[in-house]
Amino acid sequence: MKAIYSISLMVAMVALLTIMPVYASEMDDRIESSARDSYVFKTYLKGDDIKIESKDGAVTLTGVVSEESRLGLAKETVAGLPGVKSVDNRLEVKGASSTLNSDAWLGQKVKATLLFHRNVNAGKTEVAVKDGIVTLRGDAASQAQKELTTEYAKDVEGVKDVNNEMTVSKISETTMARVIGKIDDASITAQIKMTLLFRRSTSALSTKVETNDGMVTMYGKANNAAEKDLITKLVNDVNGVKSVNNRMTIE
Repeated sequence: MKAIYSISLMVAMVALLTIMPVYASEMDDRIESSARDSYVFKTYLKGDDIKIESKDGAVTLTGVVSEESRLGLAKETVAGLPGVKSVDNRLEVKGASSTLNSDAWLGQKVKATLLFHRNVNAGKTEVAVKDGIVTLRGDAASQAQKELTTEYAKDVEGVKDVNNEMTVSKISETTMARVIGKIDDASITAQIKMTLLFRRSTSALSTKVETNDGMVTMYGKANNAAEKDLITKLVNDVNGVKSVNNRMTIE
């Protein structure tokens, strides 16, 4: 009887060991395909040469991106995918890297910040930076949209001032709005993390972001109620966000 039990146990263990690599392989394939099919990779990173390799949930990113700001965006998107245990970001920037807070780097951050928000017209906004001063040109659907664009650009870490030369267009906001379908949770979380990181008013805050079917929950600490309200406002305007539950505590 004991011999039969031992044999059965051995058979079960062999079967389990056979199944586990197959499951791991399927999970890795799912992670790689989910990353490639994510909103961030198909929208912001579609022109970049990024290779995604997952092994037992440990993901390695290699290749070249065109801008410094895309390094963190790629990593944060992959890190938010189900099954990912770690991300080794080996991506490189094409050409010379931008110096921290140089005009080129500030321009990238401003452009990225505007792209992440649905209530500004990023596609119709030109961004130029000289000596830390940002100049915005292009079309805005309303005066309110123009002012919001100024507000977002001015709050980017390192920006000294903003000259908004945008023209308020007669075209309706509906006509000028970007057509965006359903956005995956990992892409929403990545956009939120990057936009908070780029801003001087929120970059130093410790925040945790969880997204479930577009519904975002924020955790962490804020210095005061105004800071907490600001984060709620910023996150609410990120592409794909349906609602925000801000559970941050005030120190």
